[in-house]
Amino acid sequence: MLPGSSVPTKAFFTKGVGRHKNKLQSFELALREAGIEKLNLVYVSSIYPPHCQLLTPEEGVKLLSPGQITFCVMARNATDEKNRLVGSAVGMAFPADKSNYGYISEHTGFGAEEQEIGDFAEDLASTMLATTLGIDFDPETAYDERRQTYLMSGKIIDSASMPCVTTGETGMWTTTISAVVFIP
Repeated sequence: MLPGSSVPTKAFFTKGVGRHKNKLQSFELALREAGIEKLNLVYVSSIYPPHCQLLTPEEGVKLLSPGQITFCVMARNATDEKNRLVGSAVGMAFPADKSNYGYISEHTGFGAEEQEIGDFAEDLASTMLATTLGIDFDPETAYDERRQTYLMSGKIIDSASMPCVTTGETGMWTTTISAVVFIP
């Protein structure tokens, strides 16, 4: 292991929406709603560590300090168009064997409802984990059918997502974020 590196032992899902006339400030307000505005966030890729405990956002935020360098997987999207549906989601797939790693995916889109954008992010994470674990499946089948194949394999125990969808407003930037935040 590299000096100063660590494997997170805990994580939590969070999400937020921000609206402001300035795009950057709408992002800041989304971070505030998500409870992670006081952190120095570092975006990382898509691995959920072995033996990592999933916490509630309230539990997770209490374990972090203002200014702390904090790793996260984040999906972020923004619009300044009135009534435009904007969304972000992170999805996660959990292996049955907790000594294995899972996958986290990010997805953003326009015009998709919460269920659709959340399912898409979950599907991405589950498919990545399934291919790593050698689960045989037909990639052309619908996600609901593939999800059953994944679960019946006994190698993937569950999946989850944190979608965040809203509509844009006149004269404002609207930002959505969805994240998995890691705790050392």
